[in-house]
Amino acid sequence: MKRVLYIILISCFCSVDLNAQVTDTTIVVVTTTDTSVAIVTPRVSEPNEKNSSVYKIKPWVDIPVTVAFMGWSLYGMSVIYARDRVPAAEILALNRNDVNSFDRPVTYNYSTTSNSNSDIFFYGSMPLPLVLLLDKNIRKDGFKVGLLFFEAMGTTGLLYTSSAMIANRFRPYAYNPDAPIEVKTSGNVKNSFFAGHPALVATATFFTAKVFSDYHPNMKNKWILYTIAGGAATATGLFRMQGGYHFRTDVIVGVTIGSLVGVLIPHLHKNKTFATAKLRLLPNFGNGSSGFTLLYKPGK
Repeated sequence: MKRVLYIILISCFCSVDLNAQVTDTTIVVVTTTDTSVAIVTPRVSEPNEKNSSVYKIKPWVDIPVTVAFMGWSLYGMSVIYARDRVPAAEILALNRNDVNSFDRPVTYNYSTTSNSNSDIFFYGSMPLPLVLLLDKNIRKDGFKVGLLFFEAMGTTGLLYTSSAMIANRFRPYAYNPDAPIEVKTSGNVKNSFFAGHPALVATATFFTAKVFSDYHPNMKNKWILYTIAGGAATATGLFRMQGGYHFRTDVIVGVTIGSLVGVLIPHLHKNKTFATAKLRLLPNFGNGSSGFTLLYKPGK
C-alpha cells in the first residue's frame, strides 16, 4: 500500500510543467525503501547576465507603432490646445450644482501658483529615464529602453488627446467666478478629462521604476521606487486640482492610466531567455528496492 501511495503521489507531479530561468541546478536525492526521487532546485539567473537581454523588441512593429502613437499625440495636442474660444455666455451659464458631488468641491479652486508647481513635476519627470543610462547594463540596451519609453509616452499621449477631444469636459475653474473670464473662455477650458499632466508624469516615473527593477530583480525595497513614482504623480494631480485645472475623477483616471502604461509597456516586452523546464518520471530499480526517479530538466 505504501508503494502504491508513493507512485500515485509522484505520478501527479509528473504532469506539471515549470517555467524557470536557470544556469545550473542543485540535485537533492530522497531515497526510501520503495522510491528514489531526484529533486532539482534551479538557481534563477540574473536577467542582465551575458548573452541575455531583459527586453525583446520587434523593430518592424515597435518602431512604426511608436512613430504612429507619437505622431498622433503631437497632432492631438495641436488640436485640443488650438480650439476656438468658448462664448462668454456659455461659460456664464455653467452651474457648479450640475457637477457631481465628488468633483464639485474642486470648482471653488483657482491658483496659477499651483498650476506652475504642477509644471515643475511635469517637466522634471520627462527626462527622468535618462538616469537609467547611468547603469552600465541598462546603457548597453539604451536603444531598446529609449524606444520603449517613447512607445509608452506615445500611448499615454494618444489616450489623453483622444479622450480630451471626445469628452470636451469643462475644467473646474470654468465654474469659478474668481477665475478671469479671458481664461475661462479659452478653448483649452474643455480639456479637463482626463488629467494629462499626472498621466504623463505617472508614465515616466513608473516606467523608470519598472525598468530599473527588471534589470535588478534581486534588489531589495523595490517598493521605494514605486512609492516615489506614485508620489510624484499624486503630487502633480493635487497641484492640478488646487489650480482648478482638473476634477478628482480626471486625476484618478489619469494617474491610473499613466501608471499602467508605464509598467505594462516594458513588461509586455520582457524577454523570456530560457525555454520551459520540465519534470520527468523515470523507473528506478536496484539495490533491492524499486520505485521511480523524478528528474528535473532545465530548459535551454
